Amino acid sequence: MSFSMADARFLLDRSVGLIRRGLLSLRTRGWDASWQRVKAQLHRVAPEQRAALYFPLDAAFAPFAVPCSEMPVAGIPVASIVIPVFNQFEHTLRCLRALAQHPPAAACEIIVVDDGSSDATSESLPQITGVRYHRRSANGGFIAACNDGAAQARGDFLVFLNNDTVPQPGWLDALLRTFEQHPRTGVVGAQLLYPDGRLQEAGGVVFADGSAWNYGKFASPDDPRYAYVRDADYCSGAAIAIPSTLFRSLGGFDLRYAPAYYEDTDLAFAVRAAGHRVVYQPRARVVHVEGVTAGNDTGSGVKAYQIRNQAIFREKWSSALALQPAAGHVPTPLLLHAAQRQILIIDALTPQPDHDSGSLRLVNLMRLLREEGAHVVFLPSNRRHAGGYTTALQQLGVEVWYAPHAKRAPAWLREHGARFETIMVCRHYVASEFLDLLRRHAPQAKIAFDTVDLHYLREMRGAELVDDAALKRAALQTRARELAVIARSDVTLVVSETERAVLSKDASAAKVEVLSNLHQLAGSGQAFEQRQDLVFVGGFRHPPNVDAVCWFVDRVFPLIRAQLPEVKFHCIGHHATSDVLALARHAGVIVHGHVADITPYMDGARIALAPLRYGAGVKGKINMSMAHRQPVVATSCAVEGMYLRDGHDVLVADTADAFGEAVVRLYRDEALWQSLSCNGLENVSRYFSLDAAREVVQRVFFQR
Repeated sequence: MSFSMADARFLLDRSVGLIRRGLLSLRTRGWDASWQRVKAQLHRVAPEQRAALYFPLDAAFAPFAVPCSEMPVAGIPVASIVIPVFNQFEHTLRCLRALAQHPPAAACEIIVVDDGSSDATSESLPQITGVRYHRRSANGGFIAACNDGAAQARGDFLVFLNNDTVPQPGWLDALLRTFEQHPRTGVVGAQLLYPDGRLQEAGGVVFADGSAWNYGKFASPDDPRYAYVRDADYCSGAAIAIPSTLFRSLGGFDLRYAPAYYEDTDLAFAVRAAGHRVVYQPRARVVHVEGVTAGNDTGSGVKAYQIRNQAIFREKWSSALALQPAAGHVPTPLLLHAAQRQILIIDALTPQPDHDSGSLRLVNLMRLLREEGAHVVFLPSNRRHAGGYTTALQQLGVEVWYAPHAKRAPAWLREHGARFETIMVCRHYVASEFLDLLRRHAPQAKIAFDTVDLHYLREMRGAELVDDAALKRAALQTRARELAVIARSDVTLVVSETERAVLSKDASAAKVEVLSNLHQLAGSGQAFEQRQDLVFVGGFRHPPNVDAVCWFVDRVFPLIRAQLPEVKFHCIGHHATSDVLALARHAGVIVHGHVADITPYMDGARIALAPLRYGAGVKGKINMSMAHRQPVVATSCAVEGMYLRDGHDVLVADTADAFGEAVVRLYRDEALWQSLSCNGLENVSRYFSLDAAREVVQRVFFQR
C-alpha cells in the first residue's frame, strides 16, 4: 500500500494534536494525572475482558425502515431519538441500521436533523421509512441542531444520539428503565465504548477548574468500577436521555456554547441545580467513534471551541465548581464517593433473593443503605460473577467486585480497605476468615458481624429433635466459633429479640442489635374466592425446610384432603432433595422446584404454610406471604420472634391434627381469612419493612 501526502498530513496533525493535548493536560492536571492518562491509553485490555459488540454489515445504501410509533401511544412513554448530522453519511447510515435491526421494546420516534450536509445525507435519509427528516436552512452547529430536533419531538423523553454511534441491543430500554428505578433522575447517560470493545466513558468527572475526565477510558467495560449505576458529574451528549419537560424548562442546550462542546456538561449542572440527578447507566451500551466530525485536536477546527467553552463554563458554574476535586486528582471510587459514607459488605456468595429469605434481606438492606445516602460495595468471598444476580445489584447502584478484577482478599483489602467507615461480614465462617485482614487493612472501620441467624441455635435444636449425640457435638463446635466471632466484632446483628435474649446469656459483653427481615409491601393479590390451594416456599439446602414439607405431606396433608379433596399443595424451592422430590407421588402434591417469579403463587394461593419443627431466626417465607396479604398457618417454632398472635395475624398449630384443622378452617372461613390477611400485612409494615429498620440501620452503619 502506497504512502501518500494525505497519509503524512494525517500523521502530522495527529502528532501535533497529541503534543498540544499533552501540554494542556500538564498545565491543568499536573504530572501525576497526566501520567495516569498516558498509562491508561497504553494499557491493553485482554480481548476476553472487552465487550462483545454488534455492528451492522456495511453495504451500499438501499431504502429500509426504522422503528416509529404512532403518536400518542396510550400509557406508554415515548422516546424521541434526536440525531444531529453534518455530512458523514456512512456513519449516520450505520447508526440507523443498528436502530432498525435491533428495535427497542419502548415506543419511539427517530428525528434526524441535517445541519446543512453536502454529501448523500439529504438525498438518502428521506428514503428511510420512519425517519422524521428535518433539514436546517443553514449550518448552525451541534447545539442548534439538537435544540431544533428537541423542538419537534413529541415524546415524553428526549434521547440525544450522535450519528457516529452504533447503539447496542437493549440500549434505549436500559436508559429509560433508569428513570423508573432511580428516583429524581433527570439525565441518564450511556456507557460509551470504542469499536474495539474497550471503555470510552463511564460517566464524566468534572474538576474545580472546569476540565473533565472520561472516567474509565481505555479500561474493560466489565471492570467493577465502571459496571454499576451511579451518579456522575456529567454524561457525554453522545448518548443521553432526559425528560422532555425538564429539558424545555431548562431552556435546552445553552447557546453560549455554540457551536459545540461543554453543552452536555452545562446541562448536567443545570439538571442538578434544579434538584435532579445525573446518572450513568452501564447497561445502555453505545459504540462511539470519537472525533469523527470534529477531530481530536483542540488547537484547530471546531474542537478548539472546547478550550474557549471551558472558560465560559467555569465562569457560569464557579460556585458549584468550588465543590469539585482539584484537577490533579486521578478519579477513583474513593474520590467519586468521597461525600458519601462508604460501606463494605462481605458474604460467602452473591445474594439470590428469589432463592432464600437471607438473600432477600441482604439485598433489601443494601437498598435501604442506598436510600440513606451510603455508597455500598459488595465483595463475595468466592469472587465470582453471579450472572443476573450480580447485574441486579449493580443496577441497584452497588459496586460489586469479582475476578479477574478483584484480587484475592489480602491484596484487595490492602488496596481498598482504607475507604470504608463500616464493614459488615455475614456468617461466622466467613467472618472468621476475614476479621484479621479487616483489622489490619481497615483499622478505621466499624466491624459489624451479621449472624443471618444464630447457626449454633438452629443446629442444636435440630440435634435435639432427632436426639443425635454427634449432631449435638457439632452444634457445640459451631457455638464456640460463632461466639468467638461475636467477641471480636464491634457489633453483632441478629434477626429477632429471641436471639438477642440468647446472646444476652451466651455473650453478655457483646453489643447486639436486632436487624430483622426486610420486605417491600406488595399488592393485595386476588380476592378470597378467586384463590385456591396451599403453598410452601423455601430452599431445600436448609434442612429444617426438608423436614417441614416431609412431615406436612406425610402427617398433615392426608387429613386436609379428607375434607378438601380438590385442594393441592404447591411445594416451591430450589435444590429439592430426593426426599422432597419423592413427595410428588402423593395425590395433590406438586413439587415445582425453583420458580423464578413466585408472585402468582403469592397472589393466587389461598393459604401459605410454615410447618417447621425446628430452626432459628425469623422466617422470610412468612413475611413474604404476609407482605402479599396471604394468610399463613405455622408452627410455634416458625413464628418465633415475629410479633405474631395466634388467631389475630396467623394461625399457630404444632401437632398434625391441630395443623390440619387450622388449614381447613381458614380455607373455608372468608371472614377469618380477611382478618388474618389485613393484620398480617400490618405486622410486616410495622416490624419488617424497610421503614421499620431505618433507626437501627442508622445506629449500626452511620454511627461510631
